[in-house]
Amino acid sequence: MSKQFISRALATCIIGFTIIHFITYFFHIDILLTLLVFFGFGIILFGAVYYGPLHLKMPLGLFLTGVIIFLSVDASFTAGMREGLLQMRNMVGLLVVIPMVSWVLREEAFLESAISYAHGFVNTSKKFYFGMISFTQIIAYFLLFGAIPMLYQFVSMILKDEKGEAWERYKGTAILRGFALSVLWVVSIPSFAYVVEAMDASLWKSIVQGLGVSAAGSILAILFFPLENKKYNVNFTRGLRHEIDGIMQHTKNKQETKRVIREFVILFVSLFGSIFILSALINMELLVLIPLTILVWILSYYVVKKRLYKLTHIATLYVKEEMAGKSYQLCVMIGAGMLIAGLTKTGFAGWVVDSLYALEAVAPFINLLYLLPFMVIILGFAGLGPLTVMVLVAGILQSIHLPYPPELIVLAVTLGSSISILLSPVIMPIIVLSGSNGLSGFKNGFQFNGIFAVVLYMIVMTYIQVMTYVAS
Repeated sequence: MSKQFISRALATCIIGFTIIHFITYFFHIDILLTLLVFFGFGIILFGAVYYGPLHLKMPLGLFLTGVIIFLSVDASFTAGMREGLLQMRNMVGLLVVIPMVSWVLREEAFLESAISYAHGFVNTSKKFYFGMISFTQIIAYFLLFGAIPMLYQFVSMILKDEKGEAWERYKGTAILRGFALSVLWVVSIPSFAYVVEAMDASLWKSIVQGLGVSAAGSILAILFFPLENKKYNVNFTRGLRHEIDGIMQHTKNKQETKRVIREFVILFVSLFGSIFILSALINMELLVLIPLTILVWILSYYVVKKRLYKLTHIATLYVKEEMAGKSYQLCVMIGAGMLIAGLTKTGFAGWVVDSLYALEAVAPFINLLYLLPFMVIILGFAGLGPLTVMVLVAGILQSIHLPYPPELIVLAVTLGSSISILLSPVIMPIIVLSGSNGLSGFKNGFQFNGIFAVVLYMIVMTYIQVMTYVAS
């Protein structure tokens, strides 16, 4: 079979799965649910051929482990396969739609206009550093971890003449920390949306809580900034001002800049606000509400801009040239779904909880919330990305009654995800950053962010324990 045929077959399975998923969410039609199962199997089958078994070893490993569990337990294998292939249907739908948000972001020079408009507010090294952390979180709302290479290239264009490890640390830590903090509150990031849904937590409480922690983490990063860069003996502010002055000499029309900035603010508020408001008004699963809202939001943008012809062209290119190449995470989700469905047929979740409670009995001062972040961090260092880890951990926790407010469980688990993003050299955020700045994963991770991660854990865990005591 040719590569082109496999690519088209994989794209067809993905599109078919996504469309039928949304139809069957509202209308229970048995024949469509059966077809959904076949499309799910097609994604993992054609994905294995498209990538090759060696490159798809993690999702195939998850999938085959689930199959082995179903073969070894006293349950219907056919029913188990059906359940496993549909377990993560919400996540597959979400992952197909969310990358489309970037189509809108690329329509205007939003990033260039932002630095031009805000130059007066970011004219010192600390202000610019804080701006990078904050702006990374906003862009992550549109681009997920794609925000890392995009913002790195953007900041490198601004600081084009500033070279050396000191400047790479300056840029890299700000962007990586910004993205790591975004997983605590950004609702369009699949790992956050999934754990909120799985724990049946309040969306607005989880967002407000995560945003507060993110603000504290941003301030912590500013406090760390002079201590971390003292050894370099580099005047960051002077270099920054020199570069920004050069940019401002070639600035576009100020009225045009203001228009683009206003448009960007409207886009962000409309996307964030619509998801937030609709989740409060409509009784619909968050993982279904988010992609449907995004689709309407994108369509509305191109209708208002009178660019529907362009939307058709972009969508066609996405299906033909990009969809198959973006299918790795979909295969991971289907594999993880098979494993989770299999584990629910065993006593694994109970064993995990019994082990944690046994540890708590040995050390009464440690409760489960202290340990949840480390479950995520350890899996992160095993090479599992934040979304995969969140699906596995939350899938286990979902079947366990924990005597804590669900929002605190969400914060504890997302804190683990945030720390693994800061430290693990074997997951995508640090791999992507290292590919951009040429520094090793260990240096971008442990060496630059190790102490920051420890202090962040201590601060957030203090908050969690205080709130646990208040709630008890």
